[in-house]
Amino acid sequence: MDINCPLDKTELKIVNDSRIRRIVPTVRELMGKQAKVIMLAHQSRKGKWDFINLEQHAEHLSKHINAPVRYVDDVLGDEAMKAISETKPGEVLLLGNVRAIDSETAKGDMFMHAEGEIVEKLAPLIDYYVCDAFGAAHRSQCSLVGFPAKVPSASGRLMAKEMFALKAIFENPRRPSVFILGGAKFGDASEMIDRVLGNGMADTVILVGLAGNAYLLARGVDIGEASTKVLQDELTPENLQAAKDILSKYGQRVLLPVDVAVERDGKRVSVNIGDLPSEEPALDIGDDSAEKFRKVIMSSKTCFMSGPAGMIEKEGFEIGTRILMTAMVDSGGQSVIGGGHTGGAAERFDLADRFSYVSTGGGALETFLLGEPLPVIEALKYSMEKFGQ
Repeated sequence: MDINCPLDKTELKIVNDSRIRRIVPTVRELMGKQAKVIMLAHQSRKGKWDFINLEQHAEHLSKHINAPVRYVDDVLGDEAMKAISETKPGEVLLLGNVRAIDSETAKGDMFMHAEGEIVEKLAPLIDYYVCDAFGAAHRSQCSLVGFPAKVPSASGRLMAKEMFALKAIFENPRRPSVFILGGAKFGDASEMIDRVLGNGMADTVILVGLAGNAYLLARGVDIGEASTKVLQDELTPENLQAAKDILSKYGQRVLLPVDVAVERDGKRVSVNIGDLPSEEPALDIGDDSAEKFRKVIMSSKTCFMSGPAGMIEKEGFEIGTRILMTAMVDSGGQSVIGGGHTGGAAERFDLADRFSYVSTGGGALETFLLGEPLPVIEALKYSMEKFGQ
């Protein structure tokens, strides 16, 4: 299961458990079939501030399925083995954070991972493997791709729902189709834009967040040292050139911010692109950009958003994201959002239920949209061919 949740940085408490709620139908169905449900999941990864155990996750899941979920902070040791053997039909056991085991994230394909210690230790104990982790489907990791080579496997209800919904929406979108790309990364933005505009999946791409700032830089706008510094990890010559090539190739079909919002004397202030550079970093799109993009979105028939428009966790700088999302649900067209932070923002704004579809995937969704194989889906296909069930 992909129940990787956003946490409060101070208390390390789950602040949005939407991913946990989304896997409830699969868990309940398995319980109803009197299966002994043993769950593997992760939270963040080693070295990150939000890498914690899954005790909270078990408590949240227990509340949502209205049944006990036992948790042991162990995956392969004696405590885990004992808990698995004690699990009765219809009961649920959540094992510890699987990414505490180094071999989980080792680089390798399905066949290498099928021989890994996680599969070696747990596969003999199970009858079937069910993967409901669409949000991690782009990762070739042991607990995700190793089991299908060893035991009969299937997708969970959420995984199936994600794939059917995304294919229906993106393979034949209603026109005009608008893609909004934002968030904290922009390294893959150029490839994504080239694919969705090149193959007709989108008619227009709106860039916000770090992607918007990076493309302004590629267009020759001096966004200022503070904003540039935030981009450093991905601001390679290759990425910058790729952005310039996209702007040259697609012109006005790629829309960039006309102003940005900065924090000045404790207040949100919109700064026109012509008045940059600014000493303060850009934390959101500006008011004029939000209005410009709102009008484009309102005229769309299909609109997809991946990544927020600004630093939504900072008060006053969630405004751009809220305006764009509100336009999406008010447009009357197909509206889809993807990624944990994007979905979390929609819930925060009380808009989640108004979207046509809210995907749990971030990286998986982007991989799907780029037309690249998803390792988890490929592993499940292999299992179907091998075991025939």
